[in-house]
Formats: sequence, C-alpha cells, structure tokens
Amino acid sequence: MCIRNKMAAHLKKRAYEDFVGASHSVTQEEPLPTPLKIRIVNPRQSSPALILPDPDANNLTETLAVLLDFEHKLPISLPQTENAVQSILAHYQEQVNVSVKVKLVHLLGQLALTPGFDAVLLLEDLLSLLASTESHRVKSQLLSSLTAIGRSLFSHAELHDKLIDTAKLHLSDLHHTVRCECLSMIGALSTLDKSINKKEDKKCQRLLAAYIDDQDPRVRQSSLKSMLTLHQRGQRLDLSVYQQSVKALTDDYEGVRLAALKLVWVLSQVYPEEMLAVKGGSTEDQLRLVDDGFTNICQMVNDESMRVRTEAAGLLGSLHLVSSKFFQQTLDKKLMSGLRRKRTSHERQKESYACGDWSSGQKWNDDAPKEHLDPGSISLINSGACGAFVHGLEDEYLEVRSAALDSLCELATQSPSFARLSLDFLVDMFNDEIESVRLNAIYSMRKITQHIILREDQLEIILNVLDDFSSEIREALHELLCTVTLATKSCLSRSLHFLLRNLNKYPQDKLSIWNCMKHLGSAHHDLTLTLIPELLGTHPYFDTPEPDMDDPAYIGVMVLILNSAAECPTMVSLFPDYTLRHYSYLRDSLPHLVPHVKYINSSRLSECSDVRLQRKGQEPSVFLAQTLDKVKHLTTMARQPSISLMQLIIRDLERIGELDPGLSACADFCARYIRCQLVLTKALSEDGWNIPASLCPQQSADTMLAAATQILELSYELEHLFLGCSEAEQATIMQMRFRGWTLELLVHLRGKLNNSVSNQLATQSICQQYLQRLTLLHRYFMANNVKPDTFCQAVFSERHKLDASKAGILAKFLQPLLLHHTIPSLLPCNKLNGIGAKIREPTGGSDNPLRFTAGLVLAVNIDCLLDNVQDLNQVKIKVQFADSQVQLFNPKMSDFRSLSPLKHQLHTQIFLSHSMWSDPCHIQLSIVMTYDPNKMRDISLTSVGGKAGDQKTIDLCTPVKVFVMPKPLKR
Repeated sequence: MCIRNKMAAHLKKRAYEDFVGASHSVTQEEPLPTPLKIRIVNPRQSSPALILPDPDANNLTETLAVLLDFEHKLPISLPQTENAVQSILAHYQEQVNVSVKVKLVHLLGQLALTPGFDAVLLLEDLLSLLASTESHRVKSQLLSSLTAIGRSLFSHAELHDKLIDTAKLHLSDLHHTVRCECLSMIGALSTLDKSINKKEDKKCQRLLAAYIDDQDPRVRQSSLKSMLTLHQRGQRLDLSVYQQSVKALTDDYEGVRLAALKLVWVLSQVYPEEMLAVKGGSTEDQLRLVDDGFTNICQMVNDESMRVRTEAAGLLGSLHLVSSKFFQQTLDKKLMSGLRRKRTSHERQKESYACGDWSSGQKWNDDAPKEHLDPGSISLINSGACGAFVHGLEDEYLEVRSAALDSLCELATQSPSFARLSLDFLVDMFNDEIESVRLNAIYSMRKITQHIILREDQLEIILNVLDDFSSEIREALHELLCTVTLATKSCLSRSLHFLLRNLNKYPQDKLSIWNCMKHLGSAHHDLTLTLIPELLGTHPYFDTPEPDMDDPAYIGVMVLILNSAAECPTMVSLFPDYTLRHYSYLRDSLPHLVPHVKYINSSRLSECSDVRLQRKGQEPSVFLAQTLDKVKHLTTMARQPSISLMQLIIRDLERIGELDPGLSACADFCARYIRCQLVLTKALSEDGWNIPASLCPQQSADTMLAAATQILELSYELEHLFLGCSEAEQATIMQMRFRGWTLELLVHLRGKLNNSVSNQLATQSICQQYLQRLTLLHRYFMANNVKPDTFCQAVFSERHKLDASKAGILAKFLQPLLLHHTIPSLLPCNKLNGIGAKIREPTGGSDNPLRFTAGLVLAVNIDCLLDNVQDLNQVKIKVQFADSQVQLFNPKMSDFRSLSPLKHQLHTQIFLSHSMWSDPCHIQLSIVMTYDPNKMRDISLTSVGGKAGDQKTIDLCTPVKVFVMPKPLKR
C-alpha cells in the first residue's frame, strides 16, 4: 500500500512538471487558446481539506488540533469519505509521532462506519498496518478500529474469523492495552453457534476464561466484560466460568469486582437450578446455584467501593427464584453455627453405626471425632446473605440506600411473607436525611400495601413525616395512606388527628387530604363505626352545636364518615339530624368525594339532587346519553325552538360536568360545540340579513362580528383543549371555524365595520385571504379522505369560479349558502380527555397580603398540576395586573416534574414588578397554553395573511386572585 501511494505521488509530480514546462514554452505570437468552461461544484459535495503541518516541524499541538476539527465535521458524504480515507492513509505513512498516528487510526474507524462505504478494503489496509507497527498504543487503537469495523460487517463470517485469529496472535503482547483490545475483539466478533455442547465451540470461552487470572487487573476486567458481551450476543455461557467469577469477587481491582458481580448475576439467571457443593460442608450438602449466587452478591454489599455496593444492592431485587430462607436472612445480622448446615441426631448416629462404635486399635487416631472443624474454614467476615439489606439501607451513600430500597421493594412484591418482614426497615427509611430517599421509601411501601397491615408504632413514624416541608413528600404520603390497612381504631384515630393537624398547617393540601380521608373511610368502615360519637362530637343526653360547614376540617371528617356509611348501614342511625342536611350539601358540592349512601332515608332528603336522579332512575352517564340524544333533533327544528333547546342542553351539560368529573371532558366538549351552534344560529337570525347593507344598523354589524370572533375562539378551544378526537371530529371543528371565517368575511363585505371597506385594496386582500384558506382546507379534506358537510361541499364545488377582485359576487354567493344550510351536529365517539390545570399555591382569597416595596420585585411561588398536556413548552403563567396589563412568564423545563405520562407538576417562582403601584389591590394568576392561530392541524396559514409567531392563549384554569400590598418607595 505504501509503495502504491509513493508511485501515485511520483506520477502526479511528473505530470505537473510536464504541464509547467509546456506552459512556459508557449510564445506570445501564438494565438490564445479557446476559453475553458468552468463548472461550479457545490461546496457541500467537495472533499473536506485535511492538510496536516509538516511532521518534521515538531508542531504536535497544531496537528492534533487539525485532526480534532476534522472529527467535529463528521459524518460526511460518501465521496468525501473515500477521499478522506486515502488522505489519512497517506498522512499515516509520513507521521512519526505516536499520538498523531493513534488519532489517524481512530478517524479511520469512524469513517469506515459511513453508510455505503466499502470497509472491507480499508480493513485489509489496517491489518497490514497492524502487522508492521511496533507501538503498543497504535496497536491497541488499530485493534479497536478493527473491532468497530467488524461489528459493522456483521454478515462477513469469514472476515470475523480472520480478525479473531489476528486477536489470538497478539494476545501474547506484553502490554495490557493490546491484550485488552484483543479480548474485546474476541468477545464482540466470535462466531455464534447454538451447538455450544461441542468442544470446538467452547474454545473462545475457554480462551477468555484463561485471562480471568491474568496478572494485570485491566486484562482481567476486559476478560470478564468479554464474557458478558458473549452473553449479550446470545451465546450460552459455560457453567465452569461460575467458580472463576466468584473468585474474582475478592479481587483488589474495583473494575474486576464490578464485572465479576454482573457475570455471577448472569449465570444465576441462566443456571438457577444447578446444584453446587457447599464450600466447607460435607459432600452431601448441596446448594442451588441461584441461592449461592444470591449469597455471593449479598457479600458484595459490604464492599469497600461505593460503586460495587450500589451495583450489588441493585442486582439483588432481580433474583426472584431464590429460596425464601435466603430472603429472610438478608434482614437478620445474626451468624449461627459457623454458617454450616447442622446435621440431625439421626444422621450422626447413622454415621457412627456405619464406621463402628469403638476403635479397633489397628489404625492411629481412628477414634477421633468424625465431625472435625477446621479453624481456617470458618470466617466471621464471609457472612453470606446475613443482613445484606440491613447494611445496604444503613449505607453512608444515598446511591446505595436507593438501590437497596428498590431491590427490597421488588422482592417484597413477589413474596407477602418477605413484605411483612421488611416493613420495619422500610418504615425506618422514612426518617432518612435525603429527600429523594424518603420519597423512594414512600413509593416502595405503596407498592406492597396489599401484603401488610400497619401497627401503631409503625404508623407513628409514618405520620410524623406529614410535617415535612416538601409538598411532594406530603402528597406522596397522602397517597400512601389511601392504600394502607390499619390494625386498630386507635391507628385510625391517630391518622385522622395528624391529617387534621396537617390541614391546619398546610391549607394548600386540602384536596389531597380530603381524598386521603375518602379512601381511609371506605377501607376502614368497621373502625370508623366505633369512632362516630368522637368524630361528630355527639352526646347521649345533651344537644351539641351544629358545626360550621365552611370548616375544611369538618368537611374532611364528614368525607371520612360518609364513605364509611356507604359500606356500613348501622352507622346511619348514629347520625344527628344536621348530618343528613350536610350530606345533601356535600353530595352536591363534592360529588367525587362523597358517595351515594342508600341507607339514608330519602324522605328526609327530598331536595337532594342525587335522590331526584335516583327516583327517575337516572345516573349521570345515563342522563348524559339522554341529553345528547336531544342534539340529533336540532337539524330538523326551526331556529327559535332550536335556540331554546340548545340553551337547555348547554345548561344540563355544564351540570353533568360538575356532578361527575369522569364525564366532564365529554360534557364540556359537547357544550362548547353546541355553544358555537347557538352563537352562529343567533347571528344568522338577525334582521340585518333581510335588509340592504346600506340600511343595516351598525349595532347589528357589531353583534355579528362579535359572534364570528366567539365562534373562532371556541373552535380553537375545541381543537387544543381535548385529546381523543377522531379525524372526522377534527374536520367538523374546522368546518365550524370555516363558517366563522365566512361570517366574518360577510360582515366586512357588507361595509358596516367603521366603513373600512371603502378601500377596495383592503377588500380584495380580505377576499384573497379567505379564498386561500378555502383552498388549503379543501386540500386537507382530500388528503385525509374526509367528506365535508353540505355548506363546505357547495363552496368547494364553486371555488374555481370565485374571484377576489369581485367582492360583490362573492358576497352574493356565500350569504345564501350560510343562511340556508343547516349546521351539522357533533357527538364524540371516543373517550375524551380534557387538558387543564389546577393551581394549588397560591390558594387565593387570603386576607394576608403579599407585601413588597414599589419598584422592586415580588417573588410569588406557583405550584400547580397539569393534566393531559403533551407539549410543556406551550404552558405559560399569565399575570393580569390591576391596571389590566397582562404579562406572560415562561417556566423552565426543570420546574416540571412528571407524575405520569400525561400528568405533570409545575413548581416555580415568578417575579413581579410594577413601578406605578401605590394602593393594595388584587392580581390574577392563571395557567394558560399558547397556540398559533395561523396553524390548523397540518395546515399553515402563515402564507395567507397570518404572521409567523403570532401566539394566542387559552386559559387552562380559573384565575386565582392574590392580594398584594406595595409599600411606598423611600427616598
């Protein structure tokens, strides 16, 4: 290859000299040659220049800088790659410095991965370079590049065999880096064959296993990692490697212990039922391999390296086939019987009978005790699985404690008995100093609550965490209490006491605490029955005052009691009279927290709305279906009766959304669309359509323009605030928006909007924008194979005849179509999910103002929950000041925390400033979502009059009023 390159360079030099000599021999009398045509080549297709400084100039830093710049330009096109490879090979022959050669070989390995590049020829060149080089660093880099190229050529089995032979040849190298790369190549490129029982197929594994005992620890680590690579590639490892892996767990090098730990875990999963002889025991004592591997991994929890301890603690949870006695041993630190199996008395007598009761005297020491203990075989440090999780949970590093918690939880979910044993240790982790560890302990216990029952001492530790400052910890603990099972009524009373104290200290946790009380009441109705006099404060002889229904603590107690009463009929007889009235109020105001109690006498609750629904046999879902059935009749009714019916349907749908949160998304979606129909129907019923445009009053034009604006806003809300709409439903929303555009256009063309249409250029621009929207909408319908309604179909059929310069003809064509075509109804066929937000902090309505100095900033903490938001970049915080100024704040992505795939928590801080404040006033905080009105699904309207980046907002929640009080600026 080197000779070939030199010859090519020599020929180029000869050709250049001949060209220069010929050019100098031309005289001035000769005619000028014909001008050549120059073809301009795209600079992207040209080869990137790789010009290195002179290697004799001793400028290593400059050379490496050039190579790094070239590496940053990768990947490049295929023609560029071929030229760059030839250039690098030429530079390699000229370079003397080892660092430069290593970097050049590294670049060759990266260039060989370019799609379409023939790496086989380059591989042959690299093999020839490997045979001729003497530097260990260059050798190791050549082997690394060969391994990368071999992986890319996965179908060339013969080439892989050639590379494996090359690796075996260099395994005798004295430098550890070369041997490590050779072992890595063998593990990555050895031919896979499922017939592993044949002797020839075990050669690679035996070769790798031979280097587990190498004198260099880095080679030992590389050998173990190569074995893991074989397993990951699908080759079944031989069982003989297990003992070597166990021996490597005591290696002095951390990397070797880490690799050996993973290999022991792999073999325990591959051969779980293989029987092994117990070390230090009799020949009859055998142990399953998965149990022995679990024991060896448990020993590594006491390793001196934090990384090894973390890895060991994390691997314990995935060994589900281990015997239960080993699981239980991980929670106990006691060492008994030298960790040997004790033989029974029958076994000892049988052995004595077999060998004779007395000594014959013919052999020396034949009467010695048969059960001889070798002091060297007993180790107090090698404690097996004893106390592995105890040590892991008490480790000084939070990484080890978190990994131990995860493994403990994983094993506890598989075994109810182990879950009960591990409960005390999980409860102790609630007092950890690190917040993430405490949160992990709460989530871990929540996964095993179906297997455990909390005692009073355990519950006391858990309840003390309710005073934690972190809202995330408190909310997680509320969710945990929703799923636990309490042992006694004192446990329930204690839980209620702490929750009420928590409610008084953190009022923003009100909804979370009420939800916790709901689940506690439904799960412990038998315990709640014994606490009714105490909870309601009743007396057997004296009347007690009626509690205040505005007290959040009393509402929480009633939520607990009423959820218990739904399961316990005897509890209702203990209620005082006012409790029944309060039930009616809570059932209406908090239907998602207060269930229907069928044991309460309905005659005493004649005004209760849910009793009326029960008398009629109507549930909210049934009532929703009956309400939506009325929508089908709107297309056949006259305008005035349909307007009355739509108003009634909207009112019922809003009520259904309040009664049942599960139906609120569907009810809100239908209510918004029907409101679009209602607004459009009222606008088309105006008397102004029946008189000439010049006689139409300005008030009527303003009303119709406001109706068009409202229809467009509602259509955008229908598109952006709901998930689960089908393509047909989205098309119906677009058609409603198109009617809004048509109404807006007709109002402009009738010339009653401040006489602005007197300018014909403006009128033509408005018509042109409308026609372009029409064309794009028709293109969308054709691409998605959606059938339009009668109005859109009539406009689509005549779109080629419409002209923006003829505004009068366009208005005469659109007005009768809009007036006489019926508006289609929309009933969702899928389950819809609404996009919304809920501000938990600040709560609003507080009499304590936020004080700050006028002209300076005021920090306000924001804590809210987001439901079904897909793009968090669209979420903004909107602040409306007392002077009607509006400001949007962009929260950072780090302020969002994912609770589930479509549920997030936003916890951030905004800074307000206003130099003109002098009096106390309220500001309104809300969560909004931005959208681009110039984009509708796959249609971009930027080219038809919209402005790029023109963002509008949609409110995701009800604004919260915050009382602020500025202090005058001191001068």
